[in-house]
Amino acid sequence: MTAIRVKLPTHLRRLAQVDGEVRVEVAEPATLGGVLDALESDYPVLCGAVRDRTTGRRRAFVRFFACEEDLSHAPPGDPLPDAVLRGTEPLLVVGAMAGG
Repeated sequence: MTAIRVKLPTHLRRLAQVDGEVRVEVAEPATLGGVLDALESDYPVLCGAVRDRTTGRRRAFVRFFACEEDLSHAPPGDPLPDAVLRGTEPLLVVGAMAGG
């Protein structure tokens, strides 16, 4: 198991009733999909807030970043960057903004 740091946006932290970063344990090889599975398992209130409950696809206004890299369109089975695996960088879940 690998401990992954996850930084949630304010509205998801409030929903999950957490402060700051959370840590989730992910089976190796650690992937974005594995992190999201662990996040929803540890914080069931987030089910459906980050990913669609039926399809498992990320919500339209949710993005994922790590090590200055946009992982939003990466396949969920792709391995996470080494710095995230080592715990030196968090996986960022970001609420995208829209409007004009």
